[in-house]
Amino acid sequence: MKPFETINKAYNSVFKQNQLSVGIVVPIERYAAGPVPTMLDHVKRAQQVELLGFKSIWIRDIPYNVPNFGDAGQTFDPFTYLGFLAGQTSEIALGISSIALPLHHPLHVAKSATSIDQLSHGRLLLGVASGDRFDEYPAMGIDYEKRGELFKESFNYIRNVQRDFPTFSSNNYGNLTGTIDMLPKPTSHKIPMLMTGSSRQSLKWNAQYADGWMNYPRDLYTQNNTIRQYRELVAETGSFDKPFMQPMYLDIMENPNEKPQPIPLGFRLGINHLTSYLDTLRGIGVNHIALNLRFNTMPLDKALEQIAQYVLPKFHNKQKTEHHA
Repeated sequence: MKPFETINKAYNSVFKQNQLSVGIVVPIERYAAGPVPTMLDHVKRAQQVELLGFKSIWIRDIPYNVPNFGDAGQTFDPFTYLGFLAGQTSEIALGISSIALPLHHPLHVAKSATSIDQLSHGRLLLGVASGDRFDEYPAMGIDYEKRGELFKESFNYIRNVQRDFPTFSSNNYGNLTGTIDMLPKPTSHKIPMLMTGSSRQSLKWNAQYADGWMNYPRDLYTQNNTIRQYRELVAETGSFDKPFMQPMYLDIMENPNEKPQPIPLGFRLGINHLTSYLDTLRGIGVNHIALNLRFNTMPLDKALEQIAQYVLPKFHNKQKTEHHA
């Protein structure tokens, strides 16, 4: 089997072959009643999940609060906020899931990403997407139907501008002639870019050019087939294997043996069944899962501590622990 590529500190820590690591989606709070979180104690929560041993925190790019989308995310600008969190944490990976590339100039994305990567000593993971909230596009004067084309062009621009005095031509974002250079450069040879969903590209394009794939939760049969197809294409197109990750909404029950009940994009279940389910995901090739506690009913401190005590040691230390009784 081909190895995963060695890129920056975050990528090398979060993604390991045949293993699954666990991260947390920001806001780290319950806000089931409406789309906008309070963001109270948000720094404390980020520091808490780092101390508890989670591998990553993930924030999102949501330029506008679109009511029918139902979630305003962390409300803060993703790069400004992630740069702030870089200074409030020391080890945890800092993930963006995901920058809607057509809504930003790629130079700004690249410069912001490399700046955070440098300031955090290599802790950045850059998720990228074509965007799926239609209302944002006319509000910014951007053609929604061109988002696939814009995504690919922006992706290539970001890749190229990380090199020294690059040359690159584009239809929508300008041309680089080799006479100017973007600083800073990333801590490694590139910023790891993880593609979300299809982003209006083929799976083969994803397998060839992205550094990993974030896809949405699916039933186990479908997800297993999807990952297998992806890994087969990865094996055909490059020198390295590539990681697969997914999010999951989570509502932990007081009864540790509570059987799983589906909720949108996740489960309501006891801590023992969470451990078992994550082990199944690991078995089908999921390398990282980002847990979203927006709908969690258990007190947040207790939920995080239960995951840290009974779940994380099984995966992060590669050893089994006694289940909660």
